[in-house]
Amino acid sequence: MTFRMDKLIVVFGEALDIVEGEMLGCSTHHGKRIAALCAAMGRKLGMDNDHLITLTSCALLHDNALTEYIRSEQGGPHDPAMKLHCEYGQRNIENLEFPAAIKDLILYHHERADGSGPYGKTDYPFEAEIIGIADEVDVNWHLQRRSAEDLPKIAEFIRESYRFFPETQALLLEVLDEDMLRSLRDGEIGRTAENLIPPWVMDSADPRLPDTTGFMGRVIDYKSVFTQIHSTGIVEKALAMADYYGYGVSERNQLCLAANLHDIGKLAVPTAILEKPGPLNREEFREIASHAQKTAELLEALDGHGLENVKTWASSHHEKLDGSGYPLGKKAADLEANSRLLACLDIYQAVSEERPYHPARNHSDTMAILREMAEHGAIDGGIAGDIDKALGNQP
Repeated sequence: MTFRMDKLIVVFGEALDIVEGEMLGCSTHHGKRIAALCAAMGRKLGMDNDHLITLTSCALLHDNALTEYIRSEQGGPHDPAMKLHCEYGQRNIENLEFPAAIKDLILYHHERADGSGPYGKTDYPFEAEIIGIADEVDVNWHLQRRSAEDLPKIAEFIRESYRFFPETQALLLEVLDEDMLRSLRDGEIGRTAENLIPPWVMDSADPRLPDTTGFMGRVIDYKSVFTQIHSTGIVEKALAMADYYGYGVSERNQLCLAANLHDIGKLAVPTAILEKPGPLNREEFREIASHAQKTAELLEALDGHGLENVKTWASSHHEKLDGSGYPLGKKAADLEANSRLLACLDIYQAVSEERPYHPARNHSDTMAILREMAEHGAIDGGIAGDIDKALGNQP
């Protein structure tokens, strides 16, 4: 079975934009606009689809390390945090099996022609500069709000930016006309990205898929200091359970991807609430609980592209067999095996991790909690028993 990796990258880029908006006040749909501008410039250069896929994917993911470096960012091109932003971002996507081998696009997307970038380089991939100039123009001009009357000033900004090579300036000026500017507005950018970003089709049975998409769970975990091993821990346990059940490669990969993405909605929850040291009030709990619905909303774009199971399993991880869960209050008849499995593994991981409100628990104590929930009809007792057997001998 095949699926559209480009749709998955777009969804993840959209989630990163939400974080960037909260932490840095950046404009909405920033990643999509950078990808659309890069696609337009790449097409103008005559790039083939493989190179366009790689360029636009890196554009969508250029700020993927935001949750890792943001706590120490001070600002300024020579700040060590800016290097971390580039280095972590490049590291995170190293395992992505891009169709074209374009090297170090994220690592050097903040380098500048005058040597004023974080590494002081003046010789770096041209595609990295394409991402860089699109990024800088959108950050400075918030292109989703601009009209044709602003084009002369934007063009002047691009022409007078000594920090970019003349060839890159000319290329952006050529594609950023009135029609393109209109297509970058919030109401249009989804269709624009859809039209400009070529499809990237992958096989769900590709054994490289867990490594390829593993960075997504790590990025999600880093939103809060309290959850930095949460998704990765669930992935490890999900893969162990897939082996225990004898799943084929395709189902194993989809379960792994759902485990990586199950908390993507938390990227839309304010960090102050995620990290509140004391008890949550009712409104704060509702905000936390909304992450499951936000996961479903973000992953809605995967429907029809070979990832429907991933969306269903990921967004159902807080549902309960007795209907007491959220966001939809599903009951046993509505929850298939892998939705039930992820719900059990999410509880297992959460109660076994050290948190501000409880210490780390060993396997025996964790299983006692799962068995009690199963006895009350909240989770699947058979799956809880399988988890006990499969994970009981693991460190």
